[in-house]
Amino acid sequence: MHILLSNDDGYLAPGLSMLAQKLSEVARVTVVAPDRNRSAASNSLTLDMPLRVKKMQNGFFSVDGTPTDCVHLAITGLLEEDPSIVFSGINNGENMGDDVLYSGTVAAATEGRFLGLPSIAISINASQPQYFETAACIAVQLLKTLKAKSLPADTILNVNVPDLPIEKIKGLKATRLGQRHRSEPVIEERDPRNKKIYWVGPPGAQQDAGEGTDFYAVEHGYVSITPLKIDLTNYQRLEHLGDWLESIEL
Repeated sequence: MHILLSNDDGYLAPGLSMLAQKLSEVARVTVVAPDRNRSAASNSLTLDMPLRVKKMQNGFFSVDGTPTDCVHLAITGLLEEDPSIVFSGINNGENMGDDVLYSGTVAAATEGRFLGLPSIAISINASQPQYFETAACIAVQLLKTLKAKSLPADTILNVNVPDLPIEKIKGLKATRLGQRHRSEPVIEERDPRNKKIYWVGPPGAQQDAGEGTDFYAVEHGYVSITPLKIDLTNYQRLEHLGDWLESIEL
């Protein structure tokens, strides 16, 4: 099996190195990752400038673009042989609830799924994790399971791992996305020329975080695994929208 591995923390991120190391024990791994931290890049694709790729000393390919750029380039021409699956991570910090809309980690997996490959995004719930190896071991187990039992073609797995030793992980839970409260206000400051500048504020606190959610699972020592889909259509609202549109005359 040939694995394409990417992330949004950059090609030097320790989580990426750990995941590459562990997956290389069971499969062939090619790493194509951003040249720097591109967290919260979401699904942005670079269309207004060329992308440059470098083969680095650690054997990874570095791209001066987004996580989506990395996976897109790899699958549509950079690699001589198509990968069998895409892994993205291990991300510093969780990607749960509303986070998936902004996450570059999830976006890399989404691009893999767009291009026809099974994809898994893996994050760990700490800004400075101590137990990357735990998340990497979980990734290996998921890969082995995927070989034996395939998933539906439209599915992306969003995996969030507690920052704990592997022996303290209570198990794996299939979860739904939770939800956060509204984001905290922006932080206003002044630059050296006394002009206003703004920093995006912290994400909102957990709102929908009860049993069954990704938030709840990770908080209680379980690995959260949420199946995501690409089709964002709200099918329950289609009929209502049709009725609403009938009132519009052209």
